[in-house]
Amino acid sequence: MLKLAAKDREQLMQSARDILRRAYAPYSGFKVGAAVMTGEGKIFTGCNVENASYGLTICAERSAIFSAVANSAGGKLSLRAVAVVNEKEVPCPPCGACRQVISEFGAETVVVFKSERGYEELTIADLLPSSFKLARS
Repeated sequence: MLKLAAKDREQLMQSARDILRRAYAPYSGFKVGAAVMTGEGKIFTGCNVENASYGLTICAERSAIFSAVANSAGGKLSLRAVAVVNEKEVPCPPCGACRQVISEFGAETVVVFKSERGYEELTIADLLPSSFKLARS
């Protein structure tokens, strides 16, 4: 399995911690920050933004990924890693929707998140072994 260099992991985690305070979570009170590292080593961040109409809420991971896509040349993006943090320091792996979006940008993307065993690093393929893939003709 791929592992992040300690320097890259700490930079990514710190970026996720830095954006955490900007999260908008008045309904759940559960603030989340995320940072993604592209194949080129650029870092983009995002936080969760809740809405009174819960279905319109966006998770931190997707917020960061969409920012990376919007700021990448030609909309092409490969993700090397994603870090997820929350202010309560409770287990916080990406939800199913975020796992699917992460998998769109690389099966070997490393995901760092808080688990019951501390911080874990797994590939998105480990977290979502049967991701949806649209057959293109």
